[in-house]
Amino acid sequence: QVQLVESGGGLVQAGGSLRLSCAASGSRFSINVMAWYRQAPGKQRELVARISRGGSTNYADSVKGRFTISRDNAKNTVYLQMNSLKPEDTAVYFCYADVPSVNSYWGQGTQVTVSS
Repeated sequence: QVQLVESGGGLVQAGGSLRLSCAASGSRFSINVMAWYRQAPGKQRELVARISRGGSTNYADSVKGRFTISRDNAKNTVYLQMNSLKPEDTAVYFCYADVPSVNSYWGQGTQVTVSS
C-alpha cells in the first residue's frame, strides 16, 4: 500500500508563492506518473500538472507559466512550485501517484487559500 503525504499548503496573498511537496512511501515498485490535482468548492477535481518518471510534464492551461512541477525519484517525492498565485487558485490540492499494473493512489489533500 502506497501512502502519499502532502505538505506546504496555506494562506497567501494574491501574487505570492507556495511550494507543495508530496512524499510517497510503501511502494515495492517504481512509481510512474505523479501529479497534482485540485478541487475548489462546488467544482470537479481537475488536473493541475503531471510529471512522468522520466521528467515529461503537462500543465493545465490556467497554470502554465506560473506553476512548475518537479520530482525527485530517489526520494519518491513530487513538488509543485506555485508563483503569481491568484484567488482562483484557491482549492484543496491532491497528490496522485500511479504504479503501473498495480494501482493508483491519492493523498489526503492540502488546502491552498489565496486572498485578494
